[in-house]
Amino acid sequence: MAETIVKTGQTVPLKIKRLGINGEGIGYFKRLIIFVPYALPKEEVLVKITKATPRYAEAELVKVKKPSSQRVVAPCPVYYECGGCQLQHLAYHAQLDFKKDLLLQALEKFKPTGFRHFSLLPTIGMEDPWRYRNKAQFQLRKNKKTNQIEAGLYQANSHNLVPLTDCLVQEPRTQKVMNTVVRLLNKYDLPIYDERTNSGIFRTIMVRVGIQTGELQVVFITRSQKFPQKNALIREINERLPEVVSIMQNVQPQKTSLVMGDETIHLWGKEAIEERINEVTFDLSPRAFFQLNPEQTKILYQEGIKALAIEKDETVVDAYCGVGTIGLSVAKYAKEVRGMDIVPQAINDAKKNATRLGYDNTRYEVGTAEELLPKWLEEGFQPDGIIVDPPRTGLDAKLTQALLKHPAKKLVYISCNVSTLARDLVELTKCYQVDYLQSVDMFPQTARCEVVVKLTKK
Repeated sequence: MAETIVKTGQTVPLKIKRLGINGEGIGYFKRLIIFVPYALPKEEVLVKITKATPRYAEAELVKVKKPSSQRVVAPCPVYYECGGCQLQHLAYHAQLDFKKDLLLQALEKFKPTGFRHFSLLPTIGMEDPWRYRNKAQFQLRKNKKTNQIEAGLYQANSHNLVPLTDCLVQEPRTQKVMNTVVRLLNKYDLPIYDERTNSGIFRTIMVRVGIQTGELQVVFITRSQKFPQKNALIREINERLPEVVSIMQNVQPQKTSLVMGDETIHLWGKEAIEERINEVTFDLSPRAFFQLNPEQTKILYQEGIKALAIEKDETVVDAYCGVGTIGLSVAKYAKEVRGMDIVPQAINDAKKNATRLGYDNTRYEVGTAEELLPKWLEEGFQPDGIIVDPPRTGLDAKLTQALLKHPAKKLVYISCNVSTLARDLVELTKCYQVDYLQSVDMFPQTARCEVVVKLTKK
């Protein structure tokens, strides 16, 4: 067995060379790569090894001996405890540079054809990179010391809850509603889920706001259909929070990291709230995916539409369509738009959204992109443009092969994971040329980045 160069608990000096994919500092000790959260490039630091292997080590920051000029004081009082943000200690303009560099690192790792000549445009950031998240999804626990119910986020790589009453990246209206609901849970002393004993009822609270409409929805995620004090809770929410127009319950009976289950129960008010993006209004039901930063979503989709450059009488496929956000934004220019998603409620919302907008040139189906796109192609439907906006895992191999076998003349790839994007471009560049990559900062203060890629058939 290979020996480790460092040992757990050992303190070593490091010079930080760059930031890694999770926003951690990267340095080298006797050629061993060491990952250090909260350390920045060009810093000289002292670190304590927390994990040692023959190939790499992880460490915690003990002291910054020579700070970076880009280092700032993180304003959040629980920043170093909570796992929600990774970059509050880095000046915002440097965060934008990092996200472009992150994309470059991924391309250099996977080396898609011609990557050295790709045009990487500067990251589009926010004027005010705070208070942007339209959805709060906080876990619940009963604090055994105080006997109080608390809501918050888990520390990174743990199930230790950090209680939050004011999250600096959360839209203030969602935090206000969350705090009020937690007070009501305490007032009625409702049974909170305990994952160790798999007992209790209330697991998670989700609050979502339509930034443009001001409508708010509260979703109680529970272990079973039971809902003690339901009428009293609804009555108090109505009285204290008149801005809440929808109260729902989602049942997640499984012991799983998946927050929501398959069953959603309508408790009061509207079943969905409304939001507007690029003059298009959307219904959002509890399980429907919608981007968490509407201000930047508007820019992201404008960039996607610009990259697609749709012309009259052209047909478009919106893969992973969700509630139809992107496809409906181009429907007025296109001959036909088709979309698919695996969440039936999202497809129902997409159909309702299309009807509301008066579009009769759209078709939405429940199913995976890797199943439906090849089926449509075999039926003779040949889209002029395709938009793919996959989950973090990237494109399914079957979908990639369908895109290569029946290439549209235009392809727009919207990615939320630069690593899987770079991996997928290895295959896609066999048939498509990459015109440019435009990164958009959807999640300031975090290491995540979205990218719009314009591809055209070779």
